[in-house]
Amino acid sequence: HPFSSCPDFVVRSAAMKQRLLFLGPPGAGKGTQAQQLAESQGLLHLSTGDLLRAEVAAGTDLGKEAEAVMARGELVSDALVLAIVRSRLQAHTGGWLLDGFPRNVAQADALAQLLEELDQQIEVVVLMELDDAVLVQRLLGRGRADDNEAVIRHRLEVYRQQTEPLIAYYRERGLLQSVEAAGTVEAIAERIRGVLG
Repeated sequence: HPFSSCPDFVVRSAAMKQRLLFLGPPGAGKGTQAQQLAESQGLLHLSTGDLLRAEVAAGTDLGKEAEAVMARGELVSDALVLAIVRSRLQAHTGGWLLDGFPRNVAQADALAQLLEELDQQIEVVVLMELDDAVLVQRLLGRGRADDNEAVIRHRLEVYRQQTEPLIAYYRERGLLQSVEAAGTVEAIAERIRGVLG
């Protein structure tokens, strides 16, 4: 067997899914896990906030457009975010991890179309799940001055309204894998690797 001389992890990471989407409520530890996984697997980490900031910092045309929108205190449009995602994926041949986008079904449809064009379809959608009670405690523990329980519960409500339909959307397409997001960072990372193998 050609792999018999290889250490196990080489075989496993070779088969690991390379085009990923992370979903989960605020406080589930999505960003931490996404960042670590992207680094350990050599994936391009596409976090919408970071992407926008990077484009603005680089002074690209898209960045200038985004900056003007944000300066007016408005949300950057789906079309602009998609254009930025497109420009990154077109220039990139390896695996990637989308984090924080799409946020709703309209964005998911537009993204699916874009990925179809680039022939880079999503291989797995990782849903990090955690009880609301735990999420509230975690977010309160972060202690941002503007965070109180009412604000946090509102954020979770917004997540439910916008993002929950995505869960059904990806489940119907057979892409969704749920991961329990309680426990240590390492334990959660282990579970995520389990669904990607």
